[in-house]
Amino acid sequence: MARIEDIPEPTRTVVLDLPIAASVAPAFVAGAPLAQRRIAIVSSAALYRRGEAPFLPGSGEYRALPADLPPNDVLMSHVSINFDRSGWQRDRNTVYPVDRLGELATAGVIGAAADTHYSVLGSTDPVAMAASAEAMAARMRAEGVGGVVLSPV
Repeated sequence: MARIEDIPEPTRTVVLDLPIAASVAPAFVAGAPLAQRRIAIVSSAALYRRGEAPFLPGSGEYRALPADLPPNDVLMSHVSINFDRSGWQRDRNTVYPVDRLGELATAGVIGAAADTHYSVLGSTDPVAMAASAEAMAARMRAEGVGGVVLSPV
């Protein structure tokens, strides 16, 4: 991850000027043991399915990724001078740990991997993403997701 002082202008100023909303909810909540929870992935790598349009800069939208989507059908449209894509090119699990999640489910560490995972475009104004965050949360609740692996890039 880039340090703020390493981010070139004008991006640095934009990031520093973003408002940060205060959280009114507790940071953690009680629930079922991890071994009983269905877990989804949310990645900020701007992942999308082959055949879909890539994310546009500043987009607040999200994309749903079926868990059984073949590896060659998961594409990335995240572009930043602060992001090294070489890890992604060697192993998709560096930004989309779907295989590792499946292994955890098989080992009984988690109850199950979700049927659907999600991606957004990192470096987007959080206000632009509010509707997408609500929509993703609603879809996860409907699927019975009880935990999320956040995979920031």
